Amino acid sequence: MADPKGFLTTDREVAKTRPVTERVKDWNEVYVPGSLLPIISKQAGRCMDCGIPFCHNGCPLGNLIPEWNDYAYRGDWREASERLHATNNFPEFTGRLCPAPCESACVLGINQPPVTIKNVEVTIIDKAWDAGDVTPQPPERLSGKTVAVIGSGPAGLAAAQQLTRAGHTVAVYERADRIGGLLRYGIPEFKMEKRHINRRIEQMRAEGTKFRTETEIGRDIDAAKLRKRYDAVVIAAGATTSRDLPVPGRELNGIHFAMEYLPLANKVQEGDLTTSPISAAGKHVVVIGGGDTGADCVGTAHRQGAASVTQLEIMPKPGEERTEGQPWPTFPMLYKVTSAHEEGGERLYSVSTTHFEGDEDGNVQWLHLIEVEFKDGKLEQKPGTERKIPAQLVTLAMGFTGTDQKNGLVEQFGLELDERGNIARDADFATNVPGVFVAGDAGRGQSLIVWAIAEGRSAARGVDRYLAGASELPAPIRPTDRALTV
Repeated sequence: MADPKGFLTTDREVAKTRPVTERVKDWNEVYVPGSLLPIISKQAGRCMDCGIPFCHNGCPLGNLIPEWNDYAYRGDWREASERLHATNNFPEFTGRLCPAPCESACVLGINQPPVTIKNVEVTIIDKAWDAGDVTPQPPERLSGKTVAVIGSGPAGLAAAQQLTRAGHTVAVYERADRIGGLLRYGIPEFKMEKRHINRRIEQMRAEGTKFRTETEIGRDIDAAKLRKRYDAVVIAAGATTSRDLPVPGRELNGIHFAMEYLPLANKVQEGDLTTSPISAAGKHVVVIGGGDTGADCVGTAHRQGAASVTQLEIMPKPGEERTEGQPWPTFPMLYKVTSAHEEGGERLYSVSTTHFEGDEDGNVQWLHLIEVEFKDGKLEQKPGTERKIPAQLVTLAMGFTGTDQKNGLVEQFGLELDERGNIARDADFATNVPGVFVAGDAGRGQSLIVWAIAEGRSAARGVDRYLAGASELPAPIRPTDRALTV
């Protein structure tokens, strides 16, 4: 155990963010560099080393949280990194991007603020990189088997790294021009600087993983031909079909999916573009959708110099504390103020868009909305609450409905889908096509980064067993496992 009295003597303290007036002028990560080091050992000491650590269950990766908290408290960063990597291929990603269901399940959180697990995690991995403790781990021998991984998001990268280290020859296919999937082009630079992806890719290259960019399976390469070329295939293409808003005026210029808007801003930071073709500069911006992707649009619009930013959410405003209907250790739906929300803008809850209004040139100018409420379990409009707000740029951030079926991948493979429209798989993450497996959002549906990595690791075990007859790779979850929610 770290500090037996730590949870009694030390208050929760999180990473400090840079002043809003400073950070909205650049695209660097919002946190003050190095601000965690003076406080993180004491924060790790708040861990109670519970007899039954529910944080393990809150995290689908099964992270050994009490163990690396103990090492972090004692300043043994190398051992802390070993425990961290034992269950997580990319802790620098999850430590920055995961909403931390582990903290919601922390036993201390029953009646006190939980341990700052995310902050401890990101400190451990950052120190490991700085100390040179993160090195390539190439296999001792090759199996002679080949695997294609379709998609280079967190699920695809995790599967690829696990299979490469097991001795298989792995090639990752990515339809974008750079590796990383939504990590690369869906997550703004101010949430995670892309240097973190780049150095992890270099580690994987040194281990033997091959990468093929600007290659879309189904369009550039026939899926059936790819299957014949490799001994096994892992589909980790994500759930990239954005949910649309079919209301009058949707066809107006200036209304875009979030995943049309955000990647262009990231391409500016990569140096591919001088300015984004879809910019919020000087415009009244409306973001439809109250989740993390919506918040990413809000923060991006601030940095592009929007005249105003308004975020709409059809659901009621969540409470700030757990209710009886969301007991510990479930992941509660609470009111959350992200770094993007700290930077300004307005948030409207319980509202629904009725239609858009444009100018004579076909450009969106106004968004018409109405208040809504739940009655008898149904969402109903409240008469007399109609109004309009200025909207010269609208981003749709309402989630995703499933994997892309327009590019031919599903049809060419001959894949079966489940009742939710995801690619169906069995207990080993195998599809109905022999030798073809699926991991991540393509099989689970839209989910969190920790679930994506856990799926990639688990699918890798299924592939390894298919190719070698047995496997020693870990499988932290089953395809049917779900988060601790109500």
